[in-house]
Amino acid sequence: MIAMLTRTGRVLAAHWPALAAWFLAGIVARYIVIQIAGYVGAYTAIGGLLLLPLAVLARLISFVAMFLVVRDGLTELQSIAPRPVDAAARRRSFLDALLAGILPFFAFYAAWKLLNQDVIAYMARGLEVQQGIIWETVLSGGEFVRDGTIDDLTLGPVTIIMIVVAFAGRTAYRKYQARLPKVLGLVAVYLETVWVFLSVIVISQFFGSIEGWVNQRQAMVWLGDLREGISSAVAPLGILWDGIEWLLGEAGGIILLPVAWLTIAGVIYGQAVAAQAPRLTGRLVDRARNRYTTTPGWLRRRMNDIGRELTGRLRPIGNAVVLMWRAGPLLIATYVLLYTVLLGLESVLSIGLTRLVGPRDLETFWAILTPVIMLAVPLVLEPIRMSLVASAYDVTLQSLPRGEAIEVIAEAAEAAEGAEPVASVEMHTQETRGLADDEQVDEERTGRVVGDEERGRDGVRPGGQ
Repeated sequence: MIAMLTRTGRVLAAHWPALAAWFLAGIVARYIVIQIAGYVGAYTAIGGLLLLPLAVLARLISFVAMFLVVRDGLTELQSIAPRPVDAAARRRSFLDALLAGILPFFAFYAAWKLLNQDVIAYMARGLEVQQGIIWETVLSGGEFVRDGTIDDLTLGPVTIIMIVVAFAGRTAYRKYQARLPKVLGLVAVYLETVWVFLSVIVISQFFGSIEGWVNQRQAMVWLGDLREGISSAVAPLGILWDGIEWLLGEAGGIILLPVAWLTIAGVIYGQAVAAQAPRLTGRLVDRARNRYTTTPGWLRRRMNDIGRELTGRLRPIGNAVVLMWRAGPLLIATYVLLYTVLLGLESVLSIGLTRLVGPRDLETFWAILTPVIMLAVPLVLEPIRMSLVASAYDVTLQSLPRGEAIEVIAEAAEAAEGAEPVASVEMHTQETRGLADDEQVDEERTGRVVGDEERGRDGVRPGGQ
């Protein structure tokens, strides 16, 4: 705990202004994007859908920047993978981290209902704009058609087409990124954001429908009646039931939230050191593996490409989870404890700030100044939170043997993108060319030696002698 606290304090003291600036920039950018998306969505839902993901992307960019800003203060990460020196390498590192962090960040964003807040704010802005349009239309004697505007976020042909097109464009970029202009990396970030955002919306609505259907089933009604019967008959059992439900709910939030942030940090840094996964064994597995090795090379390459496409986006998350597992429960429990203390401090500061301001008029004071006042607490605590998460990640790296950490760095960096990053692609291309040249030279030498031997057998000396 002392090492984690010391590292957090050192990182925070060195980078607090930059962390606060990036956090504030993300908040402001998200607000502006939602306002623009709501205005466009009042006329067309497709336009709003294409703009709204940028609100989440703005927050992600700010968090990626915050994690990368403190990177030079993470001694263990710096010793394993130093921060790029030149500006071009740093831009590539930022882009790779951004692309790798989109999927886990959206999953986290949706799980903690933050995505719902963005959608609600977008719809409120769209309805506000639409009310003005309707009034103008009524006064002019016309009629405003609301079909296909604002809340058309359901699963439909247009949504599916948008998901497929965005996913196909992102996949094409990842396959040909070494040949494409670097500026297209920004387009790839946008396409990745769009397809993940729309997929999360569709999946959330799908599971919401399933949850509503399950809650209406007779079995759930019977379970509710059973609970009420037990509570009325044996009061202590009812209290115990309620206590277990409360404990599971609170413990899940307390544990999963800091672990989710640590996972995102591992994915963004692209250095989520993974232990060797258990290798499946057995007669059937060995037989399948042997048959797979006997398949034609072109078929294995295509199957490997498909496998990397399906698992590439999930491998960084798994690597980060394995890293936490290898770090040990004591280290992770210490980090969770410190994170929980920080959450408690946030609640205390929020309450204390309202007491400090004192009683004010609801309409003329709180309705106008609430966003500014409530922003003061996260503006102070978010830099501390990011410093704590980054320092905890660095300490988990320190808990691994140095040899193992260095050995798997290249694999982890490749897994962060599901393919080789731009810098790795260029390096790998040069290495491949060098190997190919070496092989060609070896073949020429071998052919020359064989020819000399044959000429020697025929009585012809090398060099025409």
